[in-house]
Amino acid sequence: MGEMMVQPVPATTEGGFDELSAQRIGWLRRFMRAHPALVNAAVLLLYFLLTATSLTDSGLSGHWPTVVLLVLTGAVLAFRRRWPMLVLVAVVLLDSAATLLDSSYFGGNPGVWIALYTASTKYAARRMFMLMALITALQGLIFVIVGMPALFTESVEDQAVLADLGGRSLTIALFLAFVLGTNIAAVAIGAVIRNQRLHEAELNNWAKRVQTLARVRERARIAREMHDVVAHSLSVMIALSDGAAVVLKRDPERAGQVLGELSSTGRRALGDMRRVIGVLRTGDGAPLEPQPAAGSFEQMLAGFKVAGLPLRYTASGPPLPEDATFQLTVYRIIQESLTNVLRYGRNVSVVQVGVDRKGEDVTVSIHDDGTAQEARRELIGSAQGIRGMKERTALFDGTLHAGPASRGGWSVVAKLKLPNTTHCEGDPAPAEHPEPAPQAQHRGT
Repeated sequence: MGEMMVQPVPATTEGGFDELSAQRIGWLRRFMRAHPALVNAAVLLLYFLLTATSLTDSGLSGHWPTVVLLVLTGAVLAFRRRWPMLVLVAVVLLDSAATLLDSSYFGGNPGVWIALYTASTKYAARRMFMLMALITALQGLIFVIVGMPALFTESVEDQAVLADLGGRSLTIALFLAFVLGTNIAAVAIGAVIRNQRLHEAELNNWAKRVQTLARVRERARIAREMHDVVAHSLSVMIALSDGAAVVLKRDPERAGQVLGELSSTGRRALGDMRRVIGVLRTGDGAPLEPQPAAGSFEQMLAGFKVAGLPLRYTASGPPLPEDATFQLTVYRIIQESLTNVLRYGRNVSVVQVGVDRKGEDVTVSIHDDGTAQEARRELIGSAQGIRGMKERTALFDGTLHAGPASRGGWSVVAKLKLPNTTHCEGDPAPAEHPEPAPQAQHRGT
């Protein structure tokens, strides 16, 4: 932190950290931060109460310069927060001048304590302790030169009192110990307050950074979800509407089924979009991640089948864990991959979808045997879908490959790690579930 002044932490900032910080510091410090003028007035009142005896004695003795200097010290202390170092120097000079001009005045230490404390809350402790040592030496020198001769004259009575106190050396040592101890206490308390404020400012800065990163992450998540929902739904709806137009005259009943699926797809898309946008509008009760409804995986496959994709679904190994985020990741990877097949695939006779779990590893694979556009498919579109799948896969320490397959066609293979360590007793043989469907002219993303 060096010699830089500490800037006070604002009473209110954005984020829930401020409420936590306010509860941590307690009601008294909250009140003091909310009413700085009142605190300043209380400090000045404390100063005049502590110097009331010196003011009274100087006034009754007719030492009006001392009274003026003490009152001026109080006025200077009113500006200690704005110019802490300048006020400290001024208070020390005024206190020293009062001591030199009035032999009955032995130093207005309360003003020096307050100025030392305030400066210590703004500047580095090492600098303040060095400055405090110089101030203490100056006060001790003035006491030895002016205070001791005035306090103990050469009279027999004063010499007897001095002897009772242990002599000149012990009296000077006791005075220096008192001044040094009080000055050290003022600087130490100020240094502790400064460190607390620095720590609080660092926590506040950290909280703001975390809040900013959370906002960026949330925007990226919402953009990813909206891409998945909109791209999938629109691709399926376009394929269904084209199919309905083809079979409307030839098979009105089949066209009605396609139009029904078109309507259902639109309603599901609207529901998904409401869940995504709902996080921005609702309070703490809103889910952090939009989750597909129960049975939506089967509905998704059925929708693609109606849209014209000849699906063949295979699942092997134990069931996936009941982790909503993990299941959503698998759901979105399959959805995005099938949507891309629907949009960009040509001459597709079969689309194989597989979910294979072995121990802690889960492999999700989607492969189609389309032709003609495999080499160009990476260049089509904005690549937001593939980027989103990679981001989802990375959440579970996985990898994703999307590109032309060695056996022809296009494949997407995502390898994920389970969210928690579980061991499988065995991997049963794959259970194949063929999903025959007529080949489509259009396929969705």
